[in-house]
Amino acid sequence: MSDPISGTAPKVTIRALAGDYAIARLDPASAIPSWADGEGFVSIGRTEEELSIVCLAMRVPADVRHDGDWAAFKFQGPFAFNETGILLSVIRPLSENGIGIFAVSTFDTDYLLIKQADVGEALPLLKAAGHTLS
Repeated sequence: MSDPISGTAPKVTIRALAGDYAIARLDPASAIPSWADGEGFVSIGRTEEELSIVCLAMRVPADVRHDGDWAAFKFQGPFAFNETGILLSVIRPLSENGIGIFAVSTFDTDYLLIKQADVGEALPLLKAAGHTLS
């Protein structure tokens, strides 16, 4: 947790996941496609506007609207729901340096996707912010 007196942000251990990831967008009424599930990190979210799928890029069909070339990172949790500032402590140094992100939270932890082209700049920023990369 962050320290409210000193204002220090939490320090997180972040592990790079193998593979190249993509974020796909389908119509909100679409069934979850069979290609969505499999090895690697997978996140499926449905709203009134869309069905979003994050998975390894090699599984996304070429005719599906998607954005590829993302690197995925897992925060080494689990984190309690009352722990504050975890995600913010990681995305702040990236945001302050113009690096876009895509974040996904699960029950136990958070995942961060960064464009492959930005990883070389992002990792030193995360280390400088006190995070550990494994």
